[in-house]
Amino acid sequence: MPITNEEESALNEHFVNNSYVEGFSLSQADQFLYKKFTSPPSQDLQNLQRWFRHIASFAVENFDFPRCKSSNLAIVSNGIKIPIIMNGTEENGIQNENEDQSITEDIVDPWNVQASSNKGIDYDKLIDRFGSSRIDETVLQRFEKLTGQKPHHFLRRGIFFSHRDITRILNLVEAGKKFFLYTGRGPSSESMHVGHLIPFIMTKWLQDVFDVPLVIQLTDDEKYLWKDLKLDQCNKLAYENAKDIIAVGFDKNKTFIFSDIDFIGGEFYKNVLLVQKHVTFNQVKGIFGFDESSNIGKIMFPAIQAVPSFSSSFPFIFGGKKDIPCLIPCAIDQDPYFRMTRDVAPRLGFQKPALLHSTFFPALQGASSKMSASDENSSIFLTDTANQIKKKINKYAFSGGRDTIEEHREKGGDCEVDVSFMYLQFFLEDDEKLESIRKQYSSGEMLTGELKAELIKILQKMIAEHQERRKAVTADDVKNFMTPRLLNFVVKQ
Repeated sequence: MPITNEEESALNEHFVNNSYVEGFSLSQADQFLYKKFTSPPSQDLQNLQRWFRHIASFAVENFDFPRCKSSNLAIVSNGIKIPIIMNGTEENGIQNENEDQSITEDIVDPWNVQASSNKGIDYDKLIDRFGSSRIDETVLQRFEKLTGQKPHHFLRRGIFFSHRDITRILNLVEAGKKFFLYTGRGPSSESMHVGHLIPFIMTKWLQDVFDVPLVIQLTDDEKYLWKDLKLDQCNKLAYENAKDIIAVGFDKNKTFIFSDIDFIGGEFYKNVLLVQKHVTFNQVKGIFGFDESSNIGKIMFPAIQAVPSFSSSFPFIFGGKKDIPCLIPCAIDQDPYFRMTRDVAPRLGFQKPALLHSTFFPALQGASSKMSASDENSSIFLTDTANQIKKKINKYAFSGGRDTIEEHREKGGDCEVDVSFMYLQFFLEDDEKLESIRKQYSSGEMLTGELKAELIKILQKMIAEHQERRKAVTADDVKNFMTPRLLNFVVKQ
């Protein structure tokens, strides 16, 4: 049915605080709603007009909109209910032609990750799209030469697969000079999941082998701006997540953890202002997809994520020096923030940060998306019991096995789509054992249940040990890590 005048007014109210039908993510729901209009909405309804023009710019009939989050969806505003999707179809009864089709291109940005294949993101294409460089054998050999040990298995196995300027960092190390590390966490839930550990595990190894300081940003302000959470709640989650981060085992004499809400000010905020003045709205609009309905906090937030990569933001660590290089280990969906940072840094007299990009940790249901802290069954959480881990893996972990034991013995399993094998690539450190499991599963000698049993054993042990370390983290430990102080760092630049 066409949209009525009353429904237009209700939609105008909906788009006061929402960029799209489903909040802040473009989806097929916007396509379906747009098609309900027989003519553009009234000029008096500015919020609805803004949304309508934006969706029209996509060439609605030909653009491949991302799937909806829900198969049943209605907008309720001002007491008026406007059905959009009912049981996977458009409300007017027209079948959603794209519902059963996979997306044709991978979607990767700081808020959305969706693969077009159950094998996961095509990282070769992503490197070309983002303009980064692959971590090749030459880079791995340099890591081994400079550290005196084999590169971390995350590097050897291509889990950290892409970089920006890592050769510049390695050149500094070779010359006897220092750099610092920066990574972060957006605290949206009280418990982190195992996927959240990946950048911290890598960062700890880098801190250990290169003996360098580290700053960890907890973006509780970001979560307040993007999520339906209260400000105090976001701040509390930051301190809870800090306990899990500390439990990874970072050197307390070389690590500073900070909450944006509590820390921003002084030299840090001065650098935020410098970035804000030198980055235009058109730039962040192009990089992050912001539009006229995005709250102003979102528009200015990229500057806050940028400035921890500048050493002068931490005068108590670096004595006000502006030229200490920074290396950022992170998942590649965070790269847009640092493309912006690398662009603006030289104009401000700062060094461009270098980056190491990781692949995404897949959801239990498959590699087409990353884990979500909001779906307890997509993730193995750091608070899960041994029994919960076993049940989740056995029930939800997507299998690359065959339909019958006989067929599996004959044709073997598919390691490229099997989530249990993917998880073993992250957490089984023994290369020879991993290769043996791959061969056994691919040949059909090992069954899916046996593969899952291997993973369950490793995860139960890893998480139990993490929980013990976290229990030992005291309030004083958190305070010490999160108090600005002189770290054990000798400048040799």
